[in-house]
Amino acid sequence: MSPTDHTDIGEEQLILSAQIDPARFEPLYQKYFRRTYSFVLHRVGDKETAADVTSKVFLQALINLKKFKFQGLPLSSWLFRIAINECNGYFRKRKAQRHVILDDHTLSSLFEVFEEHDTELEKKLRDCIQKLDREDVELLQLRFFESYRFKEIAEILDITENNAKVKIYRLIDKLRKLMQS
Repeated sequence: MSPTDHTDIGEEQLILSAQIDPARFEPLYQKYFRRTYSFVLHRVGDKETAADVTSKVFLQALINLKKFKFQGLPLSSWLFRIAINECNGYFRKRKAQRHVILDDHTLSSLFEVFEEHDTELEKKLRDCIQKLDREDVELLQLRFFESYRFKEIAEILDITENNAKVKIYRLIDKLRKLMQS
């Protein structure tokens, strides 16, 4: 089956099929590999490490697929929760420094929140983001860099949708205060 063959079949059916026969996991892997790899790369900052961590994400997904319950959210929400855990494990084990890859594309949606964009604001914003703790950076990445809805963020972080909204709005206020100081 080629990567495009599964687009006609609903994701829920692909998941159910792979739960019955793990050999049928490939279309899901093909569908989500690039997004998952990119998601991990933005956290670890190194292509080789991102490839290793991404392979662990899909291994964990395959091992635990029978436990997955389809709730109307894309499988990527579940995969990204696994990816966050794998990245955190990588940083813990190696005492590695976390990375935040910020380019014009990833910053553009965040600039909309501040309703302006110039090089001074960009430098200040980059500096402020580097001062945030891991959880705040994850929230920023999910909401503004990955463009996830609150419901998806809640699923990825295993919190309520309302809690995701509150955390994001508090984080925006925190960033505004950091930028004013």
